[in-house]
Amino acid sequence: MQARPLEGIRVVDYSHFLAGPYVGRCLAALGAEVIKVERPGSGDAGRQHATVLDDQQSGYFLQLNMGKRGVSVNMKDPRGKDFMQRLCDSADVFVENYRPGALDKLGLGYAELSARNPKLVYCSISAYGHTGPDAHRAGFGLIAEAKSGIMQMIGKPGEPPPLMRISLGDMYTGIHAVAAINAALLGRVKSGRGQHIDMALYDTLVSMHEYAVQCYTMQGVLPEQTGHDMPTSTLYGVFRAADGDLVIAAQVDDAWKRFAALVEAHEGPAGFGTDTRFHTLAGRNVHRLEILSVVQPWVAGRRVAQVLELLDGIDVPCAKVQRIDEVLADPQIVARGMVVEQHHPRYGTLRLPNLPFRFSDCDTTIREVAPDLGQHNAEVAQSLGFDPAEIDAMQTDGVLFSK
Repeated sequence: MQARPLEGIRVVDYSHFLAGPYVGRCLAALGAEVIKVERPGSGDAGRQHATVLDDQQSGYFLQLNMGKRGVSVNMKDPRGKDFMQRLCDSADVFVENYRPGALDKLGLGYAELSARNPKLVYCSISAYGHTGPDAHRAGFGLIAEAKSGIMQMIGKPGEPPPLMRISLGDMYTGIHAVAAINAALLGRVKSGRGQHIDMALYDTLVSMHEYAVQCYTMQGVLPEQTGHDMPTSTLYGVFRAADGDLVIAAQVDDAWKRFAALVEAHEGPAGFGTDTRFHTLAGRNVHRLEILSVVQPWVAGRRVAQVLELLDGIDVPCAKVQRIDEVLADPQIVARGMVVEQHHPRYGTLRLPNLPFRFSDCDTTIREVAPDLGQHNAEVAQSLGFDPAEIDAMQTDGVLFSK
């Protein structure tokens, strides 16, 4: 087995909530030493997010901060500022997700830190980025999802779009930041210098549009809410069976012909499988409502398992719309190791989502649980050259806070 790709890289994770901490978790999985820095007292606001276990940590925090070492520093004390500057001098990467300019006031902006440590790769994540007329505005993933045009396209026509219930903007921006950080580290090998990476939630969601922008710029067509299927990709959508929901992807001509023949053979209307009007994507789109009027009741009259068995038999992509308990028990998820188990000294066995990294010669599964607030103050301070007396004094005075 090889060493993990980022072993020997030190990351200062000066972020909170989701996008920044997710970046830190990914870098830790890839082998970096990630030091999570939190404010004294309550720490990262994510500690009090959903599924709070006690006054220390939530399930949200445990998932996003596993594999990190934790320090809590009072930056208002000169000794705290000295601690942070020494820590950043020793770092390869600095990750933050505050509003542009906020960290300049603390002496932790890119200009000051890079002047001290020219090799530092400094990654900023914000709602709108560090340039442009909205750079000063606050925002969360929800704001970017609304602004990006993605939210406007989902849901039933004529109804307000639903919440997506996953943090698409934060997670998508986060993994792009991981890619950018690794690219900057590789570039540093040649240039000898780090640089500032400016990631915006709004930017990354706009970049996700794989067809909506082209529809408008090339044809003048504005995408609309379509409900449970896609009018431009018949047949591709969600269908309700007698005991649950499933998705069918028979939008490719060959798959459609197999699917239509199957429907006709199992109580569907005569000629449905051989109707040449439906044998091209353009034809199916024109006659979409006629097709749905056949397929929807055909699926509704059967159980999910029956439909899946029939479609698997003719190699038409399909799947049940699964609940989370079904996902966790799915043999494919189990086989891929996508649920990691950790032993926590207070909470016992934790089961949390794994990251999707798969390397042939190293294991990136994180076994170490997220740190308590300030858990590693002393050992990190020692690594920065503070002597035992200085460390004891900073802990006694609350410059290095722990809980």
